[in-house]
Amino acid sequence: MSTPFYVAPEQQMKDRADFARKGIGRGRSVVVLHYAEGILFVAENRSQALHKVSEIYDRIGFAAVGRYNEFENLRTAGIRYADLRGYSYDRTDVTGRGLANAYAQLLGTIFSSGGEKPYEVEIIVAELGPTDEQDQIYRLTYDGSVADENDFAVMGGQADVITEVVRRGFRSDLSLAEAFRLSLEGLAADGGPNTPRREVGVESLEVAILDRARALPRKFRRLRRERLTELLSSGTEPVDEGHTAPPALPPHTVPETALPPSGSPETAGGSVPPPS
Repeated sequence: MSTPFYVAPEQQMKDRADFARKGIGRGRSVVVLHYAEGILFVAENRSQALHKVSEIYDRIGFAAVGRYNEFENLRTAGIRYADLRGYSYDRTDVTGRGLANAYAQLLGTIFSSGGEKPYEVEIIVAELGPTDEQDQIYRLTYDGSVADENDFAVMGGQADVITEVVRRGFRSDLSLAEAFRLSLEGLAADGGPNTPRREVGVESLEVAILDRARALPRKFRRLRRERLTELLSSGTEPVDEGHTAPPALPPHTVPETALPPSGSPETAGGSVPPPS
C-alpha cells in the first residue's frame, strides 16, 4: 500500500484561504454604510432575478459577494433560523448578533473540514436599531471570522481602494442621496488612483435600505431605477409607501359678506314695502 501524500496543516489552511479569496475577488463589490435615517446597501448587479442584497427579518438585511449558489444557501439558512427563533420565542429575540454567530459557526466548520472545499463567499449582516448608535454591521469572511464594522463596510473586488474613497467622504449625518452618491463614487474608483474612473449606471446597481423612518414593522425596501435616477439628479429622497404623511389641507378662505347695493332700503335703515 502506498503512503498517502502529506500536507502540513498550515499549508493546507493557506491554500484553502487563497482559493476562497480568489473566488471572492472576482466578484463585483458591495458597499454597506450608515446614513442619517438607516442603513444603505449598494451592490453592482445587472441581474434582476439573482439578488446579492435581501431581507432576513424585520430589521435585518443581508448582502453577499462570491458564488451565488453558496451565499444563497446561507441566506436561506438565515431566514429559517430567524423565523424559527421568532416563532418559538419572540420577534425581538431575532438579532443580527445571533445571526452572525450562527453564520460564523457554519462557515468555520466548512472551512476547517478537509472533506469539502471552503465557501467562496463573504457576507454582511446589518441590523437596524431604534437609534443610529444602536445600528450594527457584521462582516463575515469565508473562514468564519466576524468583524463588527463601524459606519460602513466594503467587500468584493478592489475592496481596499473603495474603502479608502468611502472613508474620505463619510459623515454620520449623510442623507440618503449623499450616501448613495458616495457609494457610487467608491464603486467607480475600484481601479485605483492611477486608473480613470469608470462609468457606473443605475441599470447595473442593486440598491436597498433599512429605513428607520418607515412606519411598517418591516424596515427593508428596495429602490427602483427611477428613484435612483432621482437621487442622482436632484438629490430628493423617495417617498415610501410605509410612511404616513398627513393629508394636504385646503387653503383657508374667508367668505366675502354680501352687501346690499348702496341706496337700497336696507342701507337707508327703512323697511321694504310689501308688494301691492
